[in-house]
Amino acid sequence: MWPNSDETQQLLADAGRAEGPARTDARNDLMDRHRRSLERLVRMRLDRQVQRRVDASDVVQDVLLEAHKRLDDFLADGSMPFHLWLRQLARDRIIDMHRRHRVAAKRSVDREQSLQGRPGDDDEDGVRLAAQLKDAELTPAAATIRKELEEKFVAALDELSEDDRDLLLMRHIEGLGNSEVAQALGLSQPAAGMRHLRALRRLRKVLGESAEP
Repeated sequence: MWPNSDETQQLLADAGRAEGPARTDARNDLMDRHRRSLERLVRMRLDRQVQRRVDASDVVQDVLLEAHKRLDDFLADGSMPFHLWLRQLARDRIIDMHRRHRVAAKRSVDREQSLQGRPGDDDEDGVRLAAQLKDAELTPAAATIRKELEEKFVAALDELSEDDRDLLLMRHIEGLGNSEVAQALGLSQPAAGMRHLRALRRLRKVLGESAEP
């Protein structure tokens, strides 16, 4: 999901050491290279009802502007990979959006079903969450089966706790490794690995129960 780390490291080096236009270009290229991944993250994480009030692209732009302003601090600190720092800014912004808009949105949300429990909804969040798994070579019948599995997967995620859902999205949709998840959550690698295994067990249990007649 995130851009090539070697190219990112070169841009970070140029953004910190280059002078004049070269420095500006490196910083702009750095943000542009991460825009698409950041947009995917925001669309996955931003509550559906909040997205009806807030354009995800505006959230992305706000995060990138914040990253521009704080890039020197990041370069001076260097305690985490750039993409983890960027997703942390995005998560903070999303939390802020939820706090500001959920109360107002709740008036209409209470009359609606959760998206994750509604296969085929127009917002297509179910398809988006599993988009990394899409295979263009699937036959129509296989594609139908894949779509049904995706919908069951998304519905099952909605049955999990927020922590379990968050961790599974980080590992299997964002494509973060165990060490990156551990760093993002402030856990040891063994602890992050154990939480992942437990979340998978709970997901399998929910999927197994949903398959029962």
